[in-house]
Amino acid sequence: MGVMEEAESGKKTMIRVREFDVERDLRAVEELERLCQVGLSGDQAGSDPAADHGGAGEKKTRASKKKGMSLYVEQIGDPFARVRHAPDYVMLVAEYGEDEEVVGVIKACTRMVSRGKKKNLQKQQQSLSSSKQFVKVACLLGLRVSPSHRRLGIATELVRRAESWCAARGAAYATMATTESNAASLKLFAGRFAYAPFRRPVFLGHPVHRHRVRVPRAHRVLRLHPRLAAAAYAALLPPSDAEFLPADLPALLDHKLTLGTYLAIERGEGPPARTPSFALLSVWDATRSLRLRVGGAPPLLRASLAAARALDRHAPWLQVPSVPDIFRPFGTYLLYGLRMSGPEGPALLRSLCRHAHNVARKNPACAVLAADLGPDDPAAAVVPHWPKFSCDEDVWCIKKLGASTANDNAGNDDDEDWTTSPPPGVLFVDPREF
Repeated sequence: MGVMEEAESGKKTMIRVREFDVERDLRAVEELERLCQVGLSGDQAGSDPAADHGGAGEKKTRASKKKGMSLYVEQIGDPFARVRHAPDYVMLVAEYGEDEEVVGVIKACTRMVSRGKKKNLQKQQQSLSSSKQFVKVACLLGLRVSPSHRRLGIATELVRRAESWCAARGAAYATMATTESNAASLKLFAGRFAYAPFRRPVFLGHPVHRHRVRVPRAHRVLRLHPRLAAAAYAALLPPSDAEFLPADLPALLDHKLTLGTYLAIERGEGPPARTPSFALLSVWDATRSLRLRVGGAPPLLRASLAAARALDRHAPWLQVPSVPDIFRPFGTYLLYGLRMSGPEGPALLRSLCRHAHNVARKNPACAVLAADLGPDDPAAAVVPHWPKFSCDEDVWCIKKLGASTANDNAGNDDDEDWTTSPPPGVLFVDPREF
């Protein structure tokens, strides 16, 4: 592929966009990732259109810049890790000039997700296919442009080619994610490409301590087999009640990186409650694909946390809640599919979070337990978190790709524009796209 773009100097320079070749491009892409270090949601050090634009459900520019501190994320391992689960995915690289230097990269995938669309009874009776509850959506993420080659139209060309690739595969909508503080990213997508701000998930993080936390004896935690977990979610989280619920949820629950789906119930002591209470969540191991790091911390804070760790090592009986060394790269476990019901539902969900903490503390690479939830999700008020490890700046943006055949190919009986619809109760964040 090739395109002519005007450089700022007025000279025409060739920008070539092609598919990623692992043998030819891996080293160059890894160097781009290093140069364009991003915040947890994707903001690069310094606002730029080449920030990491995750698809809906991926960690967006989550640079939680509070009191000078920022949380950065680095992709490790498989360069396709965040899109490989999708039936169609691609990584495009941009070459610049006569030397064919790789100066930009973007990833894209298409997958079937729910749109939280509540159909009327007549339509439900007319449709026997569950696929009508889902729509094919494109996810653009991992956009990077070398700092030395910005403002040359490279990000624009990468996004344009990625959108064309997704539209050709029947995507009805395209999504990306950034933060409200990343003005350059919003200008590129909302301005030049007509994406609309859509959803505002909240990222909730909590450090993993060395010590086991107590789960109340009145609560019982059960681990569900993936098939039973899929059945539970099918009953508790129908596509009509959630957005971005993946059509392949059973595959996600059975994925090797899903460490388990856990159900919390009350122990059978005393008379049975009129309204049974329960809570449900799943745990994803992101330590193999992500490394996070906190930057910009004042020396006094670093020293005090180091002292707490030293005290905890030498006097563990004091049960000091020391924080892991978060100023060096560390991993995280992600909680997804959080549901609760009944009067004791919030307490049971907190118990599940404690249980997940106890699972995470067994992995030395895991320093933070995190969840991404819709701001109106009742679970967001229950999940334990530290403000310094959390962020509410994420912005998911969406665009209707416009081709009428896309909706037909996706099996979507679209009678309203999803981009303007109010949010449902649940926003499902797929951990594979973090």
